[in-house]
Amino acid sequence: MGVDSGLPDFRGTQGFWKAYPPIAKLKLRFEEMANPRWFADDPEFAWGFYGHRLNLYRETAPHEGFSILREWGDSKKGGAFVYTSNVDGHFQQAGFEENQVLECHGSINHLQCLEGCGQRIWAAEDIRVEVDPDSLRAKPPLPACPTCNGLARPNVLMFGDWGWDSTRASEQHEKHQQWLAQSLNKNLAVIEIGAGTAIPTVRMNSESLAEGSDNQLIRINPREANAPKGSISLPLGGLEALQRIDATIKAKQ
Repeated sequence: MGVDSGLPDFRGTQGFWKAYPPIAKLKLRFEEMANPRWFADDPEFAWGFYGHRLNLYRETAPHEGFSILREWGDSKKGGAFVYTSNVDGHFQQAGFEENQVLECHGSINHLQCLEGCGQRIWAAEDIRVEVDPDSLRAKPPLPACPTCNGLARPNVLMFGDWGWDSTRASEQHEKHQQWLAQSLNKNLAVIEIGAGTAIPTVRMNSESLAEGSDNQLIRINPREANAPKGSISLPLGGLEALQRIDATIKAKQ
């Protein structure tokens, strides 16, 4: 979904290294870089990586596909709910309400205390991280906890991350469950976009939701479009698929 807005594709080592040459020189894979140990071992390098991503996401406008999804949701009696592993906050930026979104891997737009001092998760809207583009190292001062002044980290679920504060995601999960209960889990159109098999969180969730006899899974994926029997499989990019579906709908109206 984010690639069509111009964000880098982290799938595969080459795509990740192309986006981050300083990390390519160290031959670190995405799953090695997206690890909380860097905040303890080398905070400036850790915040260089996540600070660059935070700045990039803020500077990138969500593509038309987000608006198409929102329009579809607004046109339905039961509305819509977003279940996403993206941490960029682009669904909210595109107009989805906070109570319509579940970010299962957290949000880079929110921070937590690395020390676990008891400070609740807070918004990063006032945080600015200056990053040296050549070394990908953040320049001090680094984001700090407003309570203990210790180092802050993004409220993003990383690899091998036992320190992630899941409070915010759990609250979103509860709202998601309430929405499903209100819809009685019937006549759901489950539109899955770009969810791969390497980390199958979203694929598993969408397949589970689509199990009802009146529910329909539409899987949009340019690489891994294989879907369960009875589902609709579209081997296209997210934006192109949504535009083509939307054009078809409007042509029939």
